[in-house]
Amino acid sequence: MVSCAQVLLEGILQHIRSVSSQILFRGYQLLPGIPSLIYTEQMKKPCIEADLVPTLIPMLESTDQEMLLHAGRAIGRICYDNHSAKEALSMTKVAEQLVKQLRRAESHERLEIVFEVLQALAENDALKVQLVEAGVPEVLSEILLRLHGSSQAQDTCIVKAASDLIVSLLLGDMKRQDKGFLNSQFALLASPTVFLTSLTCWVLPLSSDGNCLRMIQLGIIHQLLDLLEKHVHSGDTSVQQAALSALQNLAVPVVSKVQMLEEGVAERIEALLRSESPPVQSKLLGTLRMLADGQADAAEILGQDPLLLNRLVQWCNVSDHSGLCGEAHRLLASILQHNRSPEVVKAIQAAQGVKHLVSMTTSEHAVMQNEALNALAIASAIDLGIFLLKESQLVQSLHRLLKDDNTSPEVKYNSMGLLCRLLNSGNLILSCV
Repeated sequence: MVSCAQVLLEGILQHIRSVSSQILFRGYQLLPGIPSLIYTEQMKKPCIEADLVPTLIPMLESTDQEMLLHAGRAIGRICYDNHSAKEALSMTKVAEQLVKQLRRAESHERLEIVFEVLQALAENDALKVQLVEAGVPEVLSEILLRLHGSSQAQDTCIVKAASDLIVSLLLGDMKRQDKGFLNSQFALLASPTVFLTSLTCWVLPLSSDGNCLRMIQLGIIHQLLDLLEKHVHSGDTSVQQAALSALQNLAVPVVSKVQMLEEGVAERIEALLRSESPPVQSKLLGTLRMLADGQADAAEILGQDPLLLNRLVQWCNVSDHSGLCGEAHRLLASILQHNRSPEVVKAIQAAQGVKHLVSMTTSEHAVMQNEALNALAIASAIDLGIFLLKESQLVQSLHRLLKDDNTSPEVKYNSMGLLCRLLNSGNLILSCV
């Protein structure tokens, strides 16, 4: 039985076929009804047979907001999960038209319409290549840079939509499970800056554990590391920082840490210690700290690397780069917190790192104070002999923390715990008197 909706749609399509030469002028009256009628495969078929999609493409050039709205939604509805319609579109210049609309769009609504169409088209491999070649990644990157960090709800929606599109372009068909599949066209055609900006802007606020792991499995980590190693020699610190930010964000989920460690990411990142850019060094340390978080094996590897420990101690003494100094302290503390072996404690002491953990207790940040106190408590439980109390001023530092009314309850609690441990060792406490 033919439904009323089918009869109505067929009538509209017949009229479109009869006035195709005038579609730009008469489309305004016809288009509003089409998107609401196309909701099943049965309803899409006559649209495809009538070559409606190619006919609608010129309407994307329209400056009329309503015409663009209805044409865009009609194309999106017809092409959604429909291979035939997408193949028909791949023979047109739809990608170029959509890039023009992206650049021209000034309102959130107009952007959302174009995103809706792009998202439907990005599911087709042939169209995906067209979109990349037409410059969609560059335009999306510009939009992300312009709106990233905005707290306005409309801007957040646009960032989310642009990020979802980038994921479609970057990861390819999400239904394919082969680990070797990555949309190489995106990686090859997009510049490193676009590639990294897009990746970092998506990963930071929007990634799920599963997507992070899948991106690692698809080989994106080694692409980032290749970029890093290349740009260490070229001196392009902006690319280095962007790649390290992406790596750091990818390393947040526990499942990602394990995968990254198995692929030798820590060792490759450590090789970048030769960089002499403090901002890059700071990002490097933050990435290593993220990898060591909760991973005893990684912390042990880092804690027994004399080159790394010596560099950390050097960076702890840097006075004109507070970010680098802070990250060096935090990585030292993290290594002790996440690996409690005597060998790591002794290695840090041999590198003269304990005194820097003591100085970290005087930080103006409660988070860093607690990290230092926890690390020192672990070290003292393993080997109280590492503390030269007179030289380290540890007892005095703990005393100041306990006296200060501004000290947080958690910091005071950790300070008392460490102080009690020291007091229970009579032979050591005498050495500080």
